[in-house]
Amino acid sequence: MERERHELYEYARKRLNQKKGIYFHFVFLFLVSLFLFISTKIFNFIPDSKWYTWLTTLWLFLFILHFIKVYITDRFMNKNWERDQIDRLVALQQKKIEELEKRIVEDTLKQK
Repeated sequence: MERERHELYEYARKRLNQKKGIYFHFVFLFLVSLFLFISTKIFNFIPDSKWYTWLTTLWLFLFILHFIKVYITDRFMNKNWERDQIDRLVALQQKKIEELEKRIVEDTLKQK
């Protein structure tokens, strides 16, 4: 019982750290994008350049991938999903082993 409780705690802690990371990523993206926009448009850091839009677009794309990983992929492909997949694969392997053992027994009986 204690192990299950500890696993639940560790899973919750991991998910919380993932969500904190995505919020930090979003705030950092917003602040840096705002800084780049202001430095380019207001202070004319590099006049007539759209480099900040490309950088922000690329970073936004990476943020979207991070968001998908945290809120979609990791939500469904967690420890329970892994255990189910492992159990399914082990059951398939056991079934194949039983079929092979059955064939071996049949072959040995035919040879006698």
